[in-house]
This record gives sequence, C-alpha cells and structure tokens, in this order.
Amino acid sequence: MDDIKTAIVGCGNLGISILNGLLKTNTVKPANLMVTRRNLSALATFSGSGVVLTSDNAAAVRESQLIILALKPYNILKVLEDLAPDLDAGRHIIVSLATGISLDSLHKAAGLNVRIFRAMPNTAADVGMSVTCISTDSDNRESAAIVSRCFDSIGETIMVDESLMNSATVLGACGIAYVLRFMRAMIQGGIQIGFDARTATNIVTHTIKGAAELILERKTHPEQEIDKVTTPRGCTIAGLNEMEHNGFSSALIKGIVTSFEEIR
Repeated sequence: MDDIKTAIVGCGNLGISILNGLLKTNTVKPANLMVTRRNLSALATFSGSGVVLTSDNAAAVRESQLIILALKPYNILKVLEDLAPDLDAGRHIIVSLATGISLDSLHKAAGLNVRIFRAMPNTAADVGMSVTCISTDSDNRESAAIVSRCFDSIGETIMVDESLMNSATVLGACGIAYVLRFMRAMIQGGIQIGFDARTATNIVTHTIKGAAELILERKTHPEQEIDKVTTPRGCTIAGLNEMEHNGFSSALIKGIVTSFEEIR
C-alpha cells in the first residue's frame, strides 16, 4: 500500500479519521496521500506532515490510483460526474463512503466501467480500531486486495453483499454513537453512586473494552458471559432486570431499526 498513490476527496470528519489511521500505521507514505477539501484551513493540522493538501478534486484524481470519496450522499454523484472525464478505468479504483448510494448509481455517475467499491468504516479509524464493511460488483481480485489492505490498516474489514450495506452502516457506523451514548449513561450513573467524572469514565471505558475483548477472544455469545456474573439474588441481575423493565434492550433495537428506516 505504501507506494499506491491515494486520494481522499472531501476530507471531513470521517475522511480525517481515515487519514489519521493511514498515517499512524504508515500504510501509505505521506507524499503519496492527497486530500481535498473546499476549506483547507480545516486541514491545517496536516500542514508539514508531507500529505498533499488541495481544493482541486480533479488534480487529486489525476495523481492517484486509489480514490476514496468521503462525500455526503447528497453531493457525491454530482462530484463523481464532474470527475468522470479524469477517470481511467484501467488505473483508478473508486471507493465510496456515502450512505445509501448504490453501486449502480455510482457507475452511472462515473460514466465508464471503472472499478467501484462501497465501504463503511467508522470514526474509530482515527485510532486504528474501525470495523469497515466493503461491497463491490467488481471481480478484480487485485483491486479488492488493495481496498481491503487500505481499510485493514485502520481496523478490521468484512466483505458483505451490497444489499447489507445499509445495515452495515447502522450497526457499524451509527453504532459508534449508540455505544458512546451507553457509555455516557454509565458514567452518569457512576457519578451518582459516588465517583468523580474522571474516575467513572476510566472505569467505564476499560469495562467496555474488556467486555468486547471477552467476546472477540472467546467467540462466545454475550449472554454466556452475562451468566457468569449474575448470581441468584445478586446485584447484577437486579440491575439488569430493572433496565429491561424500563425497556433497555427494546429501546436499543428500536433505535437501530429507526436508523435503518431513515436510510431507506
């Protein structure tokens, strides 16, 4: 990956997270990275990093092989149409991060048989811990390997059918916000039972990290791990039951489904 010239077009919050991840893992040489944004002052922290900063999308495309379109759904097709004259089907690999924009729509906007992928990382890319779901209609294995390596550098990648990309957005990308809201509630509860905010935050974050590692390493179902800490008449089961009586699981599931319906 380090010699593959890569452009991140429309480098907003998600684009910056990916850029930080690529730089921290030395996946792409800074000199081989071009990032674009209309307001370059928002990228001032990358001045002097070796990354090429520009507001010229077309120039970034012409100079790159891998093009990550970190654009909003409402403007990605227009930008892609504008870039179409500069695209080379034999050289360029396009990766769209836009929610809800199909491969078919992207192909129509590109105007030629360019290799196109959809990817949905999350902002944990900033610390190399993203989960990225990827889909494509290309059978080019080399291109798929390049895209996978790019996103492997900022976390884990999972190839999925395009029909599941909206679901992947909700569970993986929106899911970051769900977990953070849950963390905030735990921290607030910790403060109410006696901890200062900093200590409560430290306990909660390490507890959640530990819970995730249990599932990842043991490959168990969460309920199996819950059973290990719920004793008869214990405080854990009492707290869990009170949460369920107040709709904890139901509210979370409803939130996930509502986000999914909003995309559709």
